[in-house]
Amino acid sequence: MLRLVRLLFRLSQSDIYRRQVFPELPEVARFDPGHAALMMGYDFHLTANGSRLIEVNTNAGGGYIAWLSEQLAGKVSPAHLSNRFQQRLLQSYLQEWRDFSGGDQPLKRVTVIDEDLEHQPLLTEMVGCCDWLCQHDIDAQTASPEQLQIRSGGVYLHDKKIDLIYNRHCDFYLETPLMAELKSAYLAGLACLSPNPFAYGLLADKRRMVLWSDAAALEGLELSASDRQLLLEMVPPSFLLSTQNRDDIWSRRKKLIFKPVTRFASRGVLMGKGITKKRFADLDPQTTLVQDVVVPSIETSESGQKFKVDLRLFVYRDHLLGVGARLYQGQVTNLRTEGGGFAPVRIV
Repeated sequence: MLRLVRLLFRLSQSDIYRRQVFPELPEVARFDPGHAALMMGYDFHLTANGSRLIEVNTNAGGGYIAWLSEQLAGKVSPAHLSNRFQQRLLQSYLQEWRDFSGGDQPLKRVTVIDEDLEHQPLLTEMVGCCDWLCQHDIDAQTASPEQLQIRSGGVYLHDKKIDLIYNRHCDFYLETPLMAELKSAYLAGLACLSPNPFAYGLLADKRRMVLWSDAAALEGLELSASDRQLLLEMVPPSFLLSTQNRDDIWSRRKKLIFKPVTRFASRGVLMGKGITKKRFADLDPQTTLVQDVVVPSIETSESGQKFKVDLRLFVYRDHLLGVGARLYQGQVTNLRTEGGGFAPVRIV
């Protein structure tokens, strides 16, 4: 899994890869802010034939909670790995600020933003993260985008200038009216916005998985044979519905999963085995990603409950911060299953 993460990050830094991807991106995602992206998440299912990538996220939730779950479970991983998560997470904030600011000033103020904060399932994580940053002498608060004040000299919250905005909002390309002013501030370099549309477009837009699973397209990226093999083994075959014969897709639907490329948190994801003809006919061919189903592994609790499992690698650039598991029942990860949610991973 880590080999794949590092390969994908290396690809994202490649000029030849960017030239291939940029024509498919909106203008805001072609603007390079000069820094990376906080809290990248790479989600995997474990199969009998090895791990398989399910998706990439630029504002992966749960990292702080996954770390806390490890502490509550009695530090199932060696202590140095647990401490490494904290140390590397803190360093990712500091490095983002250094890359943005040139390293002349210390990081003083961070704001974590998301929409409709009171109803965010992971609000407690955001608040906990802010408290943790405050313990490291970084003033950190949560806010919604409409609370920000955009001025010529920077971005402010309660009349205090913000250095770094940790962006948990899922308007990844800053396209909605709510994010319009922040988009202008981002393009003007008024604050460090992390993660940002540049990182999302290169790595987390679901359409990138079409390229990563296309053997012919990979030939043009100057990759080694072993790198191409790794991608083709670990990225499930993926394509846009618009590029295939719909009758053929319908006949194979039970082995496929349909994902809207513009949605997040498993919203709108449909398993082919349960899709109706009417629902299938309503799918937008240009924005529907079709993938081979990768069945998740199963864990059984002490009480005998069976949970599906995915693993999330929390990453900064190509450095592993930590690993967390998510346990669930039903079609997709939902964080609502009793006894499910985030769980520690034993590293052996």
